[in-house]
Amino acid sequence: MSAKAPNFLHPAPSTFRWWALADFVSMILIMVTGGLVRLTGSGLGCPDWPQCYKHTTAHQWGIHSVVEFGNRLVTGILIVVTLVAFIMAITRRPRRRDLIITSGSLVLFVVLNAVLGAVVVYSHLNPWLVNCHMLVSLAMVVLGAVQYHRSKYVYGPDARVELRSPRLLFIARWLAVNLIIVLVVGTATTGSGPHAGNTVGQDVARRLPFALIDVAWVHSLFAIMFIGTVGGLFLYLFKSDAAPRLQMGLRRLLVIGSLQGVVGFVQYVLHLPVWLVELHIILATSLTIGVTQFNLSQWGRDREAGIAPSRS
Repeated sequence: MSAKAPNFLHPAPSTFRWWALADFVSMILIMVTGGLVRLTGSGLGCPDWPQCYKHTTAHQWGIHSVVEFGNRLVTGILIVVTLVAFIMAITRRPRRRDLIITSGSLVLFVVLNAVLGAVVVYSHLNPWLVNCHMLVSLAMVVLGAVQYHRSKYVYGPDARVELRSPRLLFIARWLAVNLIIVLVVGTATTGSGPHAGNTVGQDVARRLPFALIDVAWVHSLFAIMFIGTVGGLFLYLFKSDAAPRLQMGLRRLLVIGSLQGVVGFVQYVLHLPVWLVELHIILATSLTIGVTQFNLSQWGRDREAGIAPSRS
């Protein structure tokens, strides 16, 4: 019996790709809005969960409640999009086990982070839990990027795959490890700084037991190591015959990484103004995506049917 042709109940790869993209964008939005909650002091704007107030009255709503509850609404949209993508991964034609696993994992991560968000609220913004909340959100961004990438290319035991450079693969893996260290220490820096996530009149949120200047120096050292590695690799590939996709990925990492370094230095000198810290979070998210895509680009693969090739 021949395989079923794609239709409304059994979406084609090109249709699933759009839902994977929506899933990916949703992960980015939850990361950005989560940063706004912390930086605007709205972490305790809604003292109850999942509703903002158990016995809501109109006069209780203010800017902090709106920001915090807005983040929860984005989470609700994210849950719906992720569930739809998971269902479509199961029903798509041809069915692929790897996409079912990635989309199913995203559902679990979203639920885990939503529950963790509730625990963060009821723990009155425990700084360790707040940091975990942010790191799980970044992990969701990575998984969303992986799912979107895989939705565009053919994976499987019989699929064509070509490793572009074993040497570059090793460096790409090191960049990923380096970035993880930068992000973990970066969240510790934020957790030691003035932005606890609460505001005047709310419970005072605890901070991490580190001196801000010490953890900021450690963070900057690993960040400089990351930018230096990217810069050296870019110079190495500048006149090589490396795939344009790899060169473009490195160029992006170099630009964003350098900008991130400047923003990090300026925000520290200016005593961490909110808008610069939020920009720092956005750039960190972009770097996370860039490193993930650079690692995925180490292999050449065929495009899924119905999905046009990229210019690179």
